[in-house]
Parts: sequence; C-alpha cells; structure tokens
Amino acid sequence: MTDYQFNERAYAKIIFHAAKYPHLAVNGVLLSEKSPKGNTVQIVDAIPLFHQCLYVTPMAEIALTQVDAFAERENLIVAGYYVAPENLYDSSVEKAPAAKIGEKILETNKNACFVVVDNKLMRLNHTQAALKVFSSSGESARWSKANYTIAQQKITLQTVSELLQRGAMREVVDFDNHLDNPANDWTNQHYNRDLKQLMAMY
Repeated sequence: MTDYQFNERAYAKIIFHAAKYPHLAVNGVLLSEKSPKGNTVQIVDAIPLFHQCLYVTPMAEIALTQVDAFAERENLIVAGYYVAPENLYDSSVEKAPAAKIGEKILETNKNACFVVVDNKLMRLNHTQAALKVFSSSGESARWSKANYTIAQQKITLQTVSELLQRGAMREVVDFDNHLDNPANDWTNQHYNRDLKQLMAMY
C-alpha cells in the first residue's frame, strides 16, 4: 500500500485554490519526486488548473501538456489529482468532478493519488488537515482511502492559517487565470518564497 507525504508548498496551494473559489469546484494536479522513499510518495508541489470547467477538454489537454513539460524541467513527475467539490458535503471520489483526469494520470503513474478537499474542515484558523487522499490498488482503477501525512504538520498548518488570514488565497493563479492573461504565473513561484520565509519563523 502506498503512503503519501505532502510538503508545505503542495498542501498550501491546494488549500489556497479551494479558498479562493469557495462557491465553485476547483481542480489541479500534484507533482512528486520521481522515486518514492520506500512506500511513501513525496508530493512536493501542486499546480492549480481550473475553477470554471473541470472536465477533460482541449484546454485541459493543453494544461496537462504544459504541466508535464514543467515537471520534466524540475525533475519531477505528475503524481496525482486534486479537487475541491462545490457542494459542502461532497467529499467522495465518486462525486468528484472530472474524475477522468485522475484516471488518466493513473494510466502513466500507478502510484498516483486522488485528493478531495474536505470542505467541512476548511477554516481560516486551520488546525486540521483538510484532505482526503485515495490511491488505486490493483488493475481495477478503483480508488480506496490511503494514508498520508503533512510534513512538519503543526508548523505547516500554522503557516497556512496565517496566510489565509492575510488573504493570500486571492493571489493564487490557476490555469484559467493564465488563459485570461498569459502574464499570470500558474506555477505560483511567489508562494514558494513566502512559505519558505514564514516556515523559517517558527
């Protein structure tokens, strides 16, 4: 059984994307190091994709192609898919929008995970990790609950809380924003710097 560890960058970007569009479903992909550490896949970044149309479309194909190229440059691989459902109570894989994207990623990476944001745990005072993580076992591509951890969890949740209270979610850029204005950086490099600086304070 594969386990997953999310670093502060990956976790924060998922939460900020969901918090920026609380009235909409959002999705994105996860990047990991190329080789797991033992049975643990290290999720090191999240790329926000869409908040308007989450299904497999020509725009999704273009986005995934660009993400693949970015991952290759960073010596990473696409290792998962995340979604924050529009409905507060929908937190299962079966109800997740665009689950087909997760299945497509699984075709190229058998260790890929499917992450659903638990909307009921989304708070500005972020004291509990708000993710449900699933992996696929066997050849059926059926998703089952997986174990996961957040790196330096207490510090990471404190940092995410502080940034949420500052309104940092408004600055997250997804691929929809990039299509509106190509100057918008869908890799969100500014968060990498801010997170690193805040984490160093604790």
